[in-house]
Amino acid sequence: MNVSFFDKAASYFPDNCFDRAVDLGILLGSGWGEALEMDEVIFRASYSDIPGLGASTVAGHVGEFVLYRRGEKRIAAWCGRRHYYEGVGWEPVVLPIEMMRRMGCGTVLLTNASGGINPALRPGDFVIIRDHINLINANPLVGPHRPEWGERFPDMTEIYTRHLAELLHAGANRLGLRVMDGTYAYNVGPAYETPAEIRAYKAQGADVVGMSTVPEAVFAKACGMKVAGLSLVSNLAAGIALRPLGHEEVIAAGEAAKPAMRALVEDFIARL
Repeated sequence: MNVSFFDKAASYFPDNCFDRAVDLGILLGSGWGEALEMDEVIFRASYSDIPGLGASTVAGHVGEFVLYRRGEKRIAAWCGRRHYYEGVGWEPVVLPIEMMRRMGCGTVLLTNASGGINPALRPGDFVIIRDHINLINANPLVGPHRPEWGERFPDMTEIYTRHLAELLHAGANRLGLRVMDGTYAYNVGPAYETPAEIRAYKAQGADVVGMSTVPEAVFAKACGMKVAGLSLVSNLAAGIALRPLGHEEVIAAGEAAKPAMRALVEDFIARL
């Protein structure tokens, strides 16, 4: 990846984004854009104004960066993400993680919407990601090695930090939300999977499937960050659902789950 790409993006942010370490970074996926409560906004920017990032092209992604204070915590939130299927390369996909690394952030919460594979799941459930399967045979760490991004061959035994997963569980249980641990299968998209593919993913141990999160998790883990992954099951996967799949269903599920999303994120922030 091109380091000057990230340098140019970093030059856009004012000094007050870097003068104190960020306590938590949050990357909000489809439908999660309004899951934040803010006491004080320190800096706000549209993705379209950040060099190299560009406006999100996917419905349900707000496309805004907000550095804010919640209680005593300083939080960097990316409301929306860029996806590899948009054809922009890896840099815009992992740019939020790199900017948070430069802001001194050591913990990130990655959220998404997913299709349910595990028969115990139904739309509106939450899955705490414990592991993932990268189905696309590509990795954002491919390329010249940069020491600031960790070791050349980073260990991925525990990408999703156990302690953070336990905090999410405690919050979901307190709030009375349907939640389970699960493995997330990453498909590049933008086409939804076929029923045969879903059967194969299920055989491999996947509980949910989606088109994001894994690149950011891998990059963050390599950089030494603690990672939490949280998925909203927005629909049942192909061959399990009894109707054709569409992005409108993802948006509708996010809208319906908005109060639960907000409460769960708030609880997680409070427990850190």
